[in-house]
Amino acid sequence: MPARVPPPSRPIGSATRGTTNPNRLRRMDRWIAAAHGPALRRAAEAPVAVDLGYGAAPWTAVELLDRLRTVRAGARVVGVEIDPGRVLAARPYEREGLTFAHGGFEVPLPGGARPALIRAANVLRQYEEGEVAAVWRRLCARLAPGGLLVEGTCDEIGRRHVWVALDAAGPRTVTFAARLGSLERPSDLAERLPKALIHRNVPGEPVHTFLRDFDRAWAAAAPYAPLSARQRWIRSARTLRAEGWPLTDGPRRWRQGEVTVRWEAVAPRG
Repeated sequence: MPARVPPPSRPIGSATRGTTNPNRLRRMDRWIAAAHGPALRRAAEAPVAVDLGYGAAPWTAVELLDRLRTVRAGARVVGVEIDPGRVLAARPYEREGLTFAHGGFEVPLPGGARPALIRAANVLRQYEEGEVAAVWRRLCARLAPGGLLVEGTCDEIGRRHVWVALDAAGPRTVTFAARLGSLERPSDLAERLPKALIHRNVPGEPVHTFLRDFDRAWAAAAPYAPLSARQRWIRSARTLRAEGWPLTDGPRRWRQGEVTVRWEAVAPRG
């Protein structure tokens, strides 16, 4: 009698609401292309990127492929969704370099391939804060050497976005990005903090202190507002750096409405 083949294990995780819109993740993609582009270009083989939990429509995976191919022509993207109906709905959009797969945090790729990039946007927001670290570890363990996990949250049309970048050693940076004309103050981004930080925006926590200091720098830069919100943002970032916040970027990224700070400067206490 032949040995019984065990059924495939269920994907790890749970389905998101599936909300998605075209161009929603443009800010995150733009940052990935700038920050991770050199690593993608150095890869010996065509790198694979995963759009984890892309939602009810495949727009973000389609756009990720197009944007990554501006930095590495042979890049490939696999959209991974835990809802099998969403995978079926996405299949008509497959093309050279773009496929869709049923799965979750185990990140199933053909032949056990390891991705150079995992992007997980608006996925962990529904989980408990205490679950985040384990998910991060699981996803980072799937990365190829030198790979990057980018996990964060944005609003429905991508005007405000905050994400954490991680590698095999753990979280490295947090990026705050916005359409600057939509902000009254930098702390408006607090509502889009990733799950690991959103409940820590309280007095005594580093991320609260960072946003407080960012607001103060923004207020002090008010004379630059007539020039443009961009110039006011750049001046605010310069002030943050002068005050000792370890920003990892500079004016080129600040002009894009971004500020990136080292993770340990804003990480939760304890």
